[in-house]
Amino acid sequence: MAIDDLQTPVAPPAATALATGRGRRRRGRAGWAPVMFLGPFGVLFALFFLLPIGYAVYQSLLKVHVSGLGLGPGSTTTEFAGFSNYSQVFSDQSFVQGVGRVLLFGVVQIPVMLAFATVLALLLDSAVVRFRRFFRLVYFLPYGIPGVIAAILWSFLYLPGLSPVVATLQHAGFGTVNFLGANSTLWSIANIVTWEYTGYNMLIIYAGLQAIPADLYEAARLDGASEWKVATRVKLPMVSGALVLTGIFSIIGTLQLFSEPQVLRAITNNIGSSYTPNLLGFTQAFTANNPNYAAAIAVVLAVGTFILSFGFLKLIQRRGAGA
Repeated sequence: MAIDDLQTPVAPPAATALATGRGRRRRGRAGWAPVMFLGPFGVLFALFFLLPIGYAVYQSLLKVHVSGLGLGPGSTTTEFAGFSNYSQVFSDQSFVQGVGRVLLFGVVQIPVMLAFATVLALLLDSAVVRFRRFFRLVYFLPYGIPGVIAAILWSFLYLPGLSPVVATLQHAGFGTVNFLGANSTLWSIANIVTWEYTGYNMLIIYAGLQAIPADLYEAARLDGASEWKVATRVKLPMVSGALVLTGIFSIIGTLQLFSEPQVLRAITNNIGSSYTPNLLGFTQAFTANNPNYAAAIAVVLAVGTFILSFGFLKLIQRRGAGA
């Protein structure tokens, strides 16, 4: 036997087993740590997101059958309807027209809003602008006003008898301007939405601009690039991710259009109960007392929103890969 073997201490079997057990317990506790941290979020996510979605899908598969005059405890029965509510949704001309209306709204309003937001973000990021914090707050302030309040404020500017804008245009010789006419109501709503969310999107784009290293700007200027080329060749490509994010948010918000037309309905006859898909679902649930059909509208709208958002993202990724 070597001398080194005699000097090396040998742990007793009991101590080795004890150390192994402690190691296993520590690994077991470490394995439970992510569950302990994510558990509260998972519970809240399931209760307030997954459960309502599942309940909406369940309700959309049912239909209430009314017998007789609908009076008495046994006059209404809930039956399984399968996909009949969904077939009714796709054959409902009010729903189809509402979807077409919000798609037209989005095709025009989203590019205009994002163009304004990008220009404001570039102006705030330029070296010649002073009082950046003040202007950043001013641009973002409309987003802090709830959509219902914003629609009420703008309704006073649209109403011919009260609007100083209409009165000023009349004195200037433009005649009576009707912002809530049959052909202008949708664009009046688009004006409200643009006023509300331009500052919000501007802040996202501006945050992306702030993350760009200043060395890139200096290198571009040393190469003789003007401020316009720095903005278009350096800044905009570097914030493409922020632009895609604001585009997806805008698509989702467009298909969820509800507050502004709901408020303006009180002052114009050109906004019906099915003006947007969300407004149609609200009317069916709380006015027509048909929550099952409203649930089917909500599910179809949610799936359509996912398809459009995901399709927009994949289109941008393909264009980026092709470039």
